[in-house]
Amino acid sequence: MNSEAYIASLELLRKASSKQGFLASALDISNYKRVWARDGVICGLAALASGDEELISTFEKTLNTLAVHQHEIGTIPSNVAFNGSNVEISYGGLAGRVDAVTWFIIGVCQLAYYKKDKSIVNDYKPQIEKCLFLLNTWEFNNKHLMYVPLSGNWADEYITDGYVLYDQLLRLWALKSYNHFENNEQITEKIHKIHNQLKANFLPDSKDEKFHPRAYDAMLKKAYIPASFSPSGYKTQFDAFANSLFLILNLGNTELENNIISFSQSLLNDTKLHVLPAFWPPVMEQDSEWSLLKDNCKYEFRNFPYEFHNGGSWPMVNGFYGMALNYKGYARKAQELLKHINTLNAEKEFSFYENFNTLTGEPIGVAKCAWSAAATVMLHQTLNNEFKILVD
Repeated sequence: MNSEAYIASLELLRKASSKQGFLASALDISNYKRVWARDGVICGLAALASGDEELISTFEKTLNTLAVHQHEIGTIPSNVAFNGSNVEISYGGLAGRVDAVTWFIIGVCQLAYYKKDKSIVNDYKPQIEKCLFLLNTWEFNNKHLMYVPLSGNWADEYITDGYVLYDQLLRLWALKSYNHFENNEQITEKIHKIHNQLKANFLPDSKDEKFHPRAYDAMLKKAYIPASFSPSGYKTQFDAFANSLFLILNLGNTELENNIISFSQSLLNDTKLHVLPAFWPPVMEQDSEWSLLKDNCKYEFRNFPYEFHNGGSWPMVNGFYGMALNYKGYARKAQELLKHINTLNAEKEFSFYENFNTLTGEPIGVAKCAWSAAATVMLHQTLNNEFKILVD
């Protein structure tokens, strides 16, 4: 039976639908009244999970909008705004958005997988090939991991940069999804090389050659995988989105997977909201990384401790963690998490806030946020209708 939260979530996704694709919010807020790459694809995954033809059609429009406005060098727009005949294309703010490219590839392949129609991939093959070439150039040292600038992904005002786990995983997911249809030996080899570098540089107790062996040896090992590393060393904050993707993509052994889930469950059980913060622990004013955080904002500072990316709790991120739990055989834990996601989304008569202060529980950011609704739809359908995403 469909819950009230599920029905409300579908309704919000419909309200956030436009002729050009999914908007980030159903509210008339300029920066959110745009078709965003990552938001649009995540909402698209929810559309596929729901089986709703109208929403799937909006997903198709989203992908078309992103493809039509791809930059000549291959960059997929971070977002596209439409105001009458005027079209405003953004490839990023203070830095370009690496994850727009990977989410686009993932989105095309997920749609083709759902529809069992390889022609969808073929239709977008010119755009995908340009994306893949561009991702290769972003390695800089040709060693199979991309170098991501500060502000280069969804955590656009946070402190991660360099070899960011989240972005490497999205690239791996994109390549695996594309190769599901292409079955190309070169892509298979590239997937293998990226996977090996992930194991060597991110996973605990690796004996393989590292990019930065001194920093790796000095890093305090955790139960989870660190968020990023760069020439200045490792940032060992817990990245809930990245660790969830790691589980979904089946990249670790049983011991590591159990360690990640055990840490995650302990963390969410210790919070007021009983959901995972996006990054943990928060960067505090006395921390050395505070100066890096406080200046990384174009307009106003939002990353106060326990808010936004700095320890704030996002329904969207928890939707992916819930899917990971279910895929790993923890359906009861995933069901419990869905209840807490729905509680957050139901705040103030189903306002679907962007994120929440993890310490106080107060809603933060924009309301009627489409990908907050997407979290409920994806996880609900994963638990109740065995919705599966393409991961290889």
